[in-house]
Amino acid sequence: MKRILKGFFMVSILAFFTQVTAQGIKKDAANVSKTDTLTEVMITANRMERAVFLAPYSIDKVLSPAQDLRLTRTMPEALGYTPGIFIQKTNHGGGSPFLRGLTGNQTLLLWDGIRVNNAIFRFGPNQYPNLLDAYALGSVEVLKGSGSTQYGSDAMGGVIQVLSRETEWQKTPTLKLRAGTRFTTQDMEYTGRAAVEYSRERFGFSGGFSTRKFGDLYGGKNTGKQSPSGYTEANWDAKAKWKLNDKYTVTAAAQQVNQSDVPLYHRVALENFEYYDFQPQRLLLSYARLEAKYTNGTVKGWRITPLYKKSVEGRRYHRNGNASYFAEQDEVATWGLVAETDLRIARNWQSTQGAEWYSDYVNSSRTITNNNLSVTRRGLYPEGSTQQNRAVYSLHQFDFGKLKIDAGLRYNAVTNNIPGRFLSLPGDANGKDASLTSSAFVGNVGLSYEVAKQQVLYGSFNTGFRAPGIDDLGTLGLVDFRYEVPAYDLQPEKSGHSEIGYRFKNRVLHLHVAAFYMHLTNLISRVRSATDSIQGYPVFYKTNDQQSFVRGLEGNLQLQLSEHFRFQIMAATQYGQNLSRNEPMRRIPPAFGLQNISFEKSHWTFSLEHQWAAKQTRLAQGDKDDNRIPKGGTSGWQILNAYAAYTVPAITLRAAFNNITDQDYRTHGSGINGMGRSLTFSALFTFTIKK
Repeated sequence: MKRILKGFFMVSILAFFTQVTAQGIKKDAANVSKTDTLTEVMITANRMERAVFLAPYSIDKVLSPAQDLRLTRTMPEALGYTPGIFIQKTNHGGGSPFLRGLTGNQTLLLWDGIRVNNAIFRFGPNQYPNLLDAYALGSVEVLKGSGSTQYGSDAMGGVIQVLSRETEWQKTPTLKLRAGTRFTTQDMEYTGRAAVEYSRERFGFSGGFSTRKFGDLYGGKNTGKQSPSGYTEANWDAKAKWKLNDKYTVTAAAQQVNQSDVPLYHRVALENFEYYDFQPQRLLLSYARLEAKYTNGTVKGWRITPLYKKSVEGRRYHRNGNASYFAEQDEVATWGLVAETDLRIARNWQSTQGAEWYSDYVNSSRTITNNNLSVTRRGLYPEGSTQQNRAVYSLHQFDFGKLKIDAGLRYNAVTNNIPGRFLSLPGDANGKDASLTSSAFVGNVGLSYEVAKQQVLYGSFNTGFRAPGIDDLGTLGLVDFRYEVPAYDLQPEKSGHSEIGYRFKNRVLHLHVAAFYMHLTNLISRVRSATDSIQGYPVFYKTNDQQSFVRGLEGNLQLQLSEHFRFQIMAATQYGQNLSRNEPMRRIPPAFGLQNISFEKSHWTFSLEHQWAAKQTRLAQGDKDDNRIPKGGTSGWQILNAYAAYTVPAITLRAAFNNITDQDYRTHGSGINGMGRSLTFSALFTFTIKK
């Protein structure tokens, strides 16, 4: 694998010098791009618009699965083709992205600037990124290794921001009707989507409905059908914008994902369960936003966003030989408010000041049925628990010609309250409520410098933190392969992240390489409670007992070989070490990457792709105890995929031929094998009516 990575960087350097020397004779290729690649803009890195090329962070934009040539099934699967992001799938209905070696509640998920993370987001891999409708999003922006200063608690590994579709103002009233369908062989998927867009000079609306049925997932030639793993999904979304005048705009948006009977495959395959399903699995997100933009003065604009969101997760399970049947349900209702002001303090100095507040209310219940007699017990979390998340922040951008500087500071306080009836604390005979407040100041600084035309060196340092939530403090019950008990005295996790990188970008060659180091302290981990066991599972509790680090390299090269051919290669490697226990960090991904060559002419696009991951044998004790990871580690793998598309104004047809050689493979830490040889077909029809 060292040879592969060394070869990757040698190819990158060789391609760079080849391009420089040959640019005089590449006039035909220089004209193939229809947009100025140096001016691509994102907002996630610093909560304000910023040219990606000049940003002092590693950031990427991802197309929605509905637009992607690869026909990825879900939003997290689409992220798996982004440099440096590794996807672990505990089940077919999940998908947890690893950013800089971290995942779950150590990374932050946003929707249109709103926190999706809540008080019960779980440690380690979870299914939450899959609860954002792949067909309702416009694009995804990924900020790696940074984000606590900009967005608060949880963003130690980075930020994934899902942006809903935008409707452009039209002078002529325009109505667009869209209908799409897709299916995968062996009954692995049937999807239907209907959507409408209407726009005029001062009003725009978009909305749609998706219905999806996933059959059991078929693995490679020696794996076959993995049952039960299929589930159903029904989603809706709506977004409206009113331009009140030249200064003020109102936006209202909502979306809901409903998933039913989502099996946890490895529980049935490996742990002697008759069934273990997530039922229901639901996420509602909504907000209203009043926004102002000014052309003169120090204040350039402001935004006020009240919001409401609700998540519901039910679990039904029965272990063979156990007379009891279990049904659990956790609900979190969240109200929030975000207020921001954009300032132009000087010609070369702009700033965003903001404050935000989120309030989570947790309901949790468990029903146990035995011989048709049902009793209600305490849920996985203390019912009636609350979390208050409050923050103020100040973010700044300075422009000194070739030198650009970002800097910011945030104060964040998170208060968790647990009702006294769930506590058993020494000296607390009256059962008083328990309250734990975690607070932190975090900051960041980043510099980018244009060393030459179309070349940028950048570096950044930021501090991050994650305040413990109700999931950390109050969990009581079966989680993965262990039984967890509450811990009420936890402190925030903290991180310090440093990064250096280089970008070169013109109409022929795009090159981006980055190296990072992240030091983690006060990490919350699960610790075995002697030899205790409950329901046959070992007992664990959480404590701040770890200090660790992660370091790594990432690279991405895209080369326009000619007017019609484009080549891409990307690779990443990470090394994580638990300093407290003198062992590897848990779930660190192996080295991984892909190579892709594509052909585009007229209405046709074809692509051939080789995707790979090295073996991972550096295992923590927790990895060795995890029944989803084979003894000795996860084997390396490589698969070959092919894609095709035909596009005209009213019709887009796509096809994906996945795992052509039908290899058996599993991404490290996953509870289910990857898809075997299969074909996926997609058709999208668009009808436009103008008055």
